[in-house]
Amino acid sequence: MELRLDAASAVPIYAQVVEQIRTLVALRALRPGDQLPSVRELATSLRINRNTAAKAYQLLESMGVLETRAGQGTFVGDNVTPWSDEERRRRLESSLERALVEAYHLEIPFDEVPGVLERVMKEFRASVNVASSEAPSSRTPSRNTMDRER
Repeated sequence: MELRLDAASAVPIYAQVVEQIRTLVALRALRPGDQLPSVRELATSLRINRNTAAKAYQLLESMGVLETRAGQGTFVGDNVTPWSDEERRRRLESSLERALVEAYHLEIPFDEVPGVLERVMKEFRASVNVASSEAPSSRTPSRNTMDRER
């Protein structure tokens, strides 16, 4: 697994880490029970401050994406959301509203948005299927699974 950070981005580094790990979980490249590197290992491999790595992990833990087990490390959670159905739908609607605002500013006609959404959904589903078929059968990843190719 590799995380790619863009220091020139307006998106804070911790938010980039959060979003990329959430994406890897959604794509099933990371599965419930998979161990992630420690905060120190993550910070070292990404060349970021430990506090930044800790902030990302804390946020992911508050979202239910990760869980920390005392004396064992940080693991992908069981994907049990801490939010009610109503809150989850509200959050999705908020994300979709932001996407519509972006479409407006990009001068993409609103009647084209459903087609774009459908294409993105198909690509996402295909990515999930590919990630699922490529995932190792073992749930015990190596200690440092982040960014091996650096």
